[in-house]
This record gives sequence, C-alpha cells and structure tokens, in this order.
Amino acid sequence: MSNKEIAEQLYISVNTVMTHRRNISRKLQIHSPAGLTIYAIVNGLINLEDVKL
Repeated sequence: MSNKEIAEQLYISVNTVMTHRRNISRKLQIHSPAGLTIYAIVNGLINLEDVKL
C-alpha cells in the first residue's frame, strides 16, 4: 500500500507512516519496500494472497 493509503486506513498522517516505515527499515536493516514485503511474508505477518502485484 502507498503511504497515503496506509495513513487513511489507520487515521494517521502520511508523515507518521513515513517515520514508522523508516524506523522499521532501520531496525531490521532492510532498505527497500520489496525487502520489507518479503520479511513480512516469511515471518507470517501478511499472507502472500494479500500482496498486490
């Protein structure tokens, strides 16, 4: 999802979404959206069917 879509769904600002993504990336040492997606799938945080291609 885009930052804007996430912000709207969670009722937070786009800047907050960007900050959270940046912090998660830094802590996991994953520096791409694709890497974060793979991490989430491998660790059972999301289902592969939920990923938009």
